Amino acid sequence: MHFFLEPLNYAFFRHGLLAAVMVGALCGLIGVHVVLRGMSYVGHGLSHAAFGGAVIGFVFNFNFYVGAGAMGLVAALLINQMTKNKKIKSDAAIGIVTTAMFALGVAIISQQRALNRSLDSVLFGNILGITDFDLILIGLVTALTMTMMFFMYRPLLFSTFDNEAAQIFGIKTEGVQLLFALLLTLSIIISMNIVGVTMIAATLIIPAMTARMMTDSFSAMQLYAVALGALIGIGGMYFSYSFNIASGATIVLFGALIFCFAVLIRHIREKRMLQVNMHRHGNLIHSHPREKSHCMRTGVNRTPTKNE
Repeated sequence: MHFFLEPLNYAFFRHGLLAAVMVGALCGLIGVHVVLRGMSYVGHGLSHAAFGGAVIGFVFNFNFYVGAGAMGLVAALLINQMTKNKKIKSDAAIGIVTTAMFALGVAIISQQRALNRSLDSVLFGNILGITDFDLILIGLVTALTMTMMFFMYRPLLFSTFDNEAAQIFGIKTEGVQLLFALLLTLSIIISMNIVGVTMIAATLIIPAMTARMMTDSFSAMQLYAVALGALIGIGGMYFSYSFNIASGATIVLFGALIFCFAVLIRHIREKRMLQVNMHRHGNLIHSHPREKSHCMRTGVNRTPTKNE
């Protein structure tokens, strides 16, 4: 119990823990759509574009969120526009737009060397420096995103799996894509202070992929991803405090460990499903994968005797 209670005596840890839980749950939810759309690279790309905006914001003395958010949103809209006619694939559009904006930020830094120290927290995260304003902003974006995704569940579901079929059913897919791009950009911007540009993609992908290892249901995958994102944030913060390791890196490493455990459990489960169970029903002898549901249906829930 001391392990859990002792860090809570410090305000910086309480702030960081609350931010990690909210950002983890938010990134878990939106990461499900990113993974299923095959856009795992987009989180990495948009964070780099936002870095360019953050640099411009520092130069012109804007608020961090204004500069990073504006550039991230412009990048998302450009990517969406470039992929409309399908001549340019999404991975190519992400690579062109976001690396160009990141390069713009690096070019400005090379001319304004005094900015190097100020931007360390953007690159590597600064979860222990989270302020009350940051917490309020993270809470607002988390609440807005979860509310919008709850009410847009069906359009988002259709456009994620089959965009053309969604259009046939009367869903305005262009509007849905723009809304998703906006929510994704907002989620990335508020997460940059937690884990930094270099590791933000992991917070989007790891909870979603771990949930994918646990279930084949879309709705269950969303719930699992939200819970896993929050759990990874809590575990990462406590291990970071105990072993005196950078918080953002510990959160990502703890998430990777849970993902490996989920992969191992799924592998064992699938291997057991492939094991053949041969038995008799009256005069009929047959075999099937070893599943409890079959045994429950047929009433065969016992080990075959030697005579059988």
